[in-house]
Amino acid sequence: MIRFLADEDFDNDIIRGLLHRRDKTDITRVQDEGLSGEDDSAVLEWSASNGRVLLTHDVNTMTAEAYNRLESGLHMPGIIVVPQSASIEIVIDDLCLIADCSEGQDWEGQVRYLPLQ
Repeated sequence: MIRFLADEDFDNDIIRGLLHRRDKTDITRVQDEGLSGEDDSAVLEWSASNGRVLLTHDVNTMTAEAYNRLESGLHMPGIIVVPQSASIEIVIDDLCLIADCSEGQDWEGQVRYLPLQ
């Protein structure tokens, strides 16, 4: 089963829609874990320590930090980058597909972008 961590600025409409369509989705938010205001490094460290694939809209600094972790040989459970301009419906469809068809370890060391098409 894949487990998600939504970054602090991740669209809550996407989270609600995902949970509405697939209520068994294991997702938590940075805010729910006491990580509000933490830097990207701390968020990725928590994500790695807890085996959660990170969902983020942060195309620049979060992806750079993910690649830095990989270059340093640190565990990086994967991030899925969602442009803020992406259709919420398509993103929810893609996340349902990802949740249904993959395991958390499939995303290790990966930086991927939605939409999938």
